[in-house]
Amino acid sequence: MDDDRTARMRMSRVALLPVLVFAACTLPVAAAAWWALPVLLLPALAAAWVLRVGVDLGPGGIVPRTLLAGRTVPWEEVAGLRVGARQELYLVSTAGTETRLPVVRARDLPRLAALSGGRIPDPTA
Repeated sequence: MDDDRTARMRMSRVALLPVLVFAACTLPVAAAAWWALPVLLLPALAAAWVLRVGVDLGPGGIVPRTLLAGRTVPWEEVAGLRVGARQELYLVSTAGTETRLPVVRARDLPRLAALSGGRIPDPTA
């Protein structure tokens, strides 16, 4: 990875297809009465979640992004990764805190290692 680029790991855009079906299903409910219009916010929130949630890796560190927040963990503070019971990954800092890496699973470790530019070791190497 070049030092001036940010790599992103996100959900597949195919996940937007169920969101579109969900939006089509909410249209009759929203059209039934004016007070039901806020129901249309649910598919919009689901689409925002699919497009936003993920992990960014850059020269400044790793950024786990949720729907509303993203906190940069500098590479100097990364102690390692922990694999959870359901194959989810947690970023372990030098202070001992853990941050869940959304969307990334244990099967993604080789790709995560490659995108980190060697800062995260590849367990398959």
